[in-house]
Amino acid sequence: MISQTTIQQILNRIDIIDVVGSYVKLKKRGTNYLGLCPFHNEKTPSFTVSANKEIYKCFGCGKSGNTISFLMEHEKFSYVEALRWLANRYNIEVEETEVSAEKRQQLQVADSLYILNNFAQQYFSKTLLEDEEGQTIGLAYLKERGFTDEIIEKFQIGYCKEERTAFVQEALAKQYNRDLLVKSGLAAIRNEELVDNYRGRIIFPVHNTTGKVIGFGARIIKKNDRAPKYINTPENEIYVKSRILYGMYFARQVIDKLDECLLVEGYTDVTSLHQAGVENVVASGGTSLTTDQIRLVKKYTNNLTIVYDGDAAGVKAALRGLDMALEEGLNVKLVLIPDKEDPDSYVKKVGAEAFRQFVADNKKDFILFQVEVSLKDAGNDSQKKAAVVNQIAETLSRINKAEDFTKQQDYIRQCAALLKIEEAGLNNLVNKFIREKIQKLEVKAAPDTDVPYFEGNPDTTEQYDESFFLLQKDELQEKAVIHALIEFGLKPWDSGKRVADFLFEELDDEELFDNKQLWEIAETYKTWYQAGMEPTPRHFYYMENQAMSALVVSLMEFPYEVSDKWKNKFRLPVSSREEMYKEEVLATLRYLKLRKIKRMMEENQQDLEKPHSPEEQLTLLQTHQALKQMEKELLQQLGTVIVR
Repeated sequence: MISQTTIQQILNRIDIIDVVGSYVKLKKRGTNYLGLCPFHNEKTPSFTVSANKEIYKCFGCGKSGNTISFLMEHEKFSYVEALRWLANRYNIEVEETEVSAEKRQQLQVADSLYILNNFAQQYFSKTLLEDEEGQTIGLAYLKERGFTDEIIEKFQIGYCKEERTAFVQEALAKQYNRDLLVKSGLAAIRNEELVDNYRGRIIFPVHNTTGKVIGFGARIIKKNDRAPKYINTPENEIYVKSRILYGMYFARQVIDKLDECLLVEGYTDVTSLHQAGVENVVASGGTSLTTDQIRLVKKYTNNLTIVYDGDAAGVKAALRGLDMALEEGLNVKLVLIPDKEDPDSYVKKVGAEAFRQFVADNKKDFILFQVEVSLKDAGNDSQKKAAVVNQIAETLSRINKAEDFTKQQDYIRQCAALLKIEEAGLNNLVNKFIREKIQKLEVKAAPDTDVPYFEGNPDTTEQYDESFFLLQKDELQEKAVIHALIEFGLKPWDSGKRVADFLFEELDDEELFDNKQLWEIAETYKTWYQAGMEPTPRHFYYMENQAMSALVVSLMEFPYEVSDKWKNKFRLPVSSREEMYKEEVLATLRYLKLRKIKRMMEENQQDLEKPHSPEEQLTLLQTHQALKQMEKELLQQLGTVIVR
């Protein structure tokens, strides 16, 4: 875990205008900044950022948050990933909390590998563009394949010379560790000599979702039957093949925007499609999809379209990983490129628009396609047909989310028709597989426990019910009181007390709050305050508990501002909220109490309408009179007679 000292350094350096402004073009408007919302398509700017409050709010789609939640939403980072991104941006060294010696060693190796890979990427790019061999062999090859300067620069493509130790000598001269050179895959030991591993190859850097180079794919140029077409980085502390999709760093925002991810096989498929303007595309490297890769796609979209070669190998490659994709709730489609073409050659042949149209017109439903292919392979063999039925039933059993029940039933109907079997029989078989799976899970699973809001993993705020964040109309007073506490809590009240002291004397009963999450915010503030801290909105904005942070941001969203024209042109005295904070605190507190009194009166009135003994009836009438007097006093203090 990142130490609190490092977190505090990061929070002290955060500049929301700097971070959000790197994604959104912002213009100053009064005390705030305005731009087009990055979370939905709009022509008129409604995305507002407050430098003072360090929060953003879109008045079009309703999204709001702080710098960290912006990165989590826009880049799909976890809380810790967002902190590391900010630390890297502001050149803050990340200090870890107490970890084992083994874990500390792993972290040090990972950091060293990032540094080494960054050096290697720059070296290979420079070799491609400036070295004579790089230009005449590597660059000439790329140009022949149709790569533009822009796409070469974007994907940081490079070249490794044919000389046995050209890169190794440069790396050792820069004091890079020999063992790390081998671990990274950049060098290999041949006859006890450290040599370049990617000699005579085009180098495709592989980036993680934050843009760091974690490995390389090296493609051979010259024909050599004995050498593999590609050499990829071996698995190490930062390169785990099953968690990587090539091109995701460059495609992630477009995937999010278009709500569809195109999956192809190779590096050149990705680069060629990006060059043509089809940018929501990533590559699996030709291997079957893994659960981690599927979940990486799911961060940005639920719609996956696999675009593979139309040959038998391409079909088989496409079908691998289907079951896992279904379990994760992805909507999977398949497009097969015709005429022995691959995505790289086909987009060059027909152009971007025709390619997009071909994909749109030729999407096949993955499950139904699997049925067709499997039946074709089975032919007239009854045993093989029976195996196909079982295979399809098991596949359909993996559509296991409650909201997908209708989809599953529709598939059962269509598959039964294709398989020429009774729908009820297939449905029973699917249910059999579901029961078997549940029984296996029950053996492994521990007893479920109820986890309240604000507990558990702060990086999975999507598990919380969205209704939790929607303050109901009858909770506006509670919202106003907590807002006043957070905004004005440290301001002076009277007799040496602060606003927080006054409010905590008045807010001594949890029953005043129907929304227990608001009460929990008050309790958190109180804990910090009594421990000697001076809580500000920033303490809530950047706490690790993202659910509570999001709720506080919603409380502190942009109030109306007095127009400069009103103050300057008409020169009328206008009191600010800063000057009127005591009145605001008292008013919000009184409205909260008044609301509670009115509710007690309603409950008392309902009780009066029920049969009671004379003594009980008298007590209820006296209670009603007392509540009525309290209501009258509060209304006089508020200067009003009607409360809605």
